[in-house]
Amino acid sequence: MTFWSPNINIFRDPRWGRGQETPGEDPFLTSKYAVSFVRGIQGDSFEGGDLEDGRLLASACCKHLTAYDLESWNGNNRFTFNAHVTKQDMADTYQPPFKSCVEKGRSSGIMCAYNLVNGVPNCADYDLLTKTARGKWGFKGYITSDCDAVSLIYEKQHYAKSHEEVVADVLKAGMDVNCGDYLANHTKSTVEKGKVSESDIDRALHNLFSVRMRLGLFNGNPSEHVYGNLSRNDVCSREHQDLALEVARDGIVLLKNSANLLPLSKSETKLLAVIGPNAKVSKTLLGNYAGRPCKTITPLQGLTNYVEKIEFHKGCETINCTSIASSEAVRIAKSADYVVLVMGLNQDREREELDREDLVLPGKQQKLIMRVAKAAKKPVILVLLCGGPVDISFAKHNPKIGSILWAGYPGEAGGKAIAEIIFGDHNPGGRLPITWYPKDFIEVPMTDMRMRPDPWSGFPGRTYRFYQGEKVFEFGYGLSYSKFSYKFVYVSRSKLDIERLSTAERNPEYVPVSDIISMSCEEAKFLAIVSYKNEGDMAGKHSVLLFVRQDEAGNGSPMKQLVGFQTVRLNAKEKTNVEFEINPCQHLSRASEDGTMVIESGARHLTVGDREEYQFSVNF
Repeated sequence: MTFWSPNINIFRDPRWGRGQETPGEDPFLTSKYAVSFVRGIQGDSFEGGDLEDGRLLASACCKHLTAYDLESWNGNNRFTFNAHVTKQDMADTYQPPFKSCVEKGRSSGIMCAYNLVNGVPNCADYDLLTKTARGKWGFKGYITSDCDAVSLIYEKQHYAKSHEEVVADVLKAGMDVNCGDYLANHTKSTVEKGKVSESDIDRALHNLFSVRMRLGLFNGNPSEHVYGNLSRNDVCSREHQDLALEVARDGIVLLKNSANLLPLSKSETKLLAVIGPNAKVSKTLLGNYAGRPCKTITPLQGLTNYVEKIEFHKGCETINCTSIASSEAVRIAKSADYVVLVMGLNQDREREELDREDLVLPGKQQKLIMRVAKAAKKPVILVLLCGGPVDISFAKHNPKIGSILWAGYPGEAGGKAIAEIIFGDHNPGGRLPITWYPKDFIEVPMTDMRMRPDPWSGFPGRTYRFYQGEKVFEFGYGLSYSKFSYKFVYVSRSKLDIERLSTAERNPEYVPVSDIISMSCEEAKFLAIVSYKNEGDMAGKHSVLLFVRQDEAGNGSPMKQLVGFQTVRLNAKEKTNVEFEINPCQHLSRASEDGTMVIESGARHLTVGDREEYQFSVNF
């Protein structure tokens, strides 16, 4: 079995329709996700290194290499888009997840993307596929194109002048197989015309059949293998359904909870109004690229298990909300003890081949929310189902909207998880994996691939690492029903002395990581131990995020950078210590303009929580 997953492209622009498939905007987080995903799919241990003789339970495929994050925007589409990417951004934003996927995850597959990068189609880029993936990263596996990507190089991108030239370009670049029939139709004539040799084809076949052998496809009767007799009962086991619920719970983010409106009292909530076009639609829960669920629980169904009486109204027919039934929605809101509004987006607004045109709720959703909130006896609860961020500043600052939950597309058990959080059977601990931008961010062209801000042109930068504009919510933001406190109790170093090679150029401001003595990198590693306490009266699972920042982030350095995260469950009033290892050559480096990873001298701060910091310095 080969899975063409995970999608580890950076969620660079909030309008991207496929951002919902990714783990977010941060390269460090995405890299960690890629490694864990690949190891899990392929049958390795969490720590890695347990695959016997290279054998695979299944084959993972990291996609889409590289700088792919646009579907269709303002006349530009993914099939012909030429992404202009600087060496600096390529080195420390776009490539790290793929590098980790190969070097640490040992993925057996890579998919090259549709788009061009700096004028060269990804699937025809020898420097990318052979010199970088296979040469520098040590990739051992097969490289496939995205579906029909090879034909597009000739038919749409006009990069090659003939069918045979395209086949030669991709095979010599290092691609092994295309999704589609283009190679099947044109490889023979390419060989006959002398544009590729049989050795090029032999190499591709070697890579493809090696993975098939590692999967055990030639080891006798498949039904006698470890997973040779799986059925739907194995998929829909109680263990797997419990896992679906756990994932849904952990992924929901509490964005607002004024006056501790949530959790609602089970005994005092006699009549609940549930309003919104996403409250009773099971398909919306699944997002895109979803298999057939075992069973789905909508938000309305989940809430029904907690309340004696529920009144429901869609408010508008679909999420497009071209017209609203405000009078009926207002009527049930007035009579209810509490109101839950379930709004947001669905795959009609964001998906593969469809980017968003704006960052606001569709149609008259905002008007419906405001009217219901105004009519309700008490502040309302707003639940959002959407993959990408939405500018809900109107709700964030409205006292009549007491609580906001972002559930993403939470899967088959999403409705149950939402209800458990609303009524306090689960303490929310999710964190935002993406920056939530204001609605006027759409003035920034999606085609501008730059990450770093440019004050001369007014370009604000992208993601929490570089974006200098106003934010609706920050990356890593997320509330809980408990209050957690953080304190650095031990940091093994306050000063780092890094030794460079004697032959290295002496620059007082920075040193390339490649010029640092390897032992110096190892010896410079240090520990940071954070005391972490649940100050509240409710047990909870929360993520401790460790960032590093500089006093003044110049020369293209990030304003801050995630360098560690751990999820910890604590009972009420319980305290524990969380340990992080900091590797300066990895965690403190950034890319220079030529793509070289460098470490700058000067003061740094480790930060955790809202206020806790520890200062240290780097010297050469």
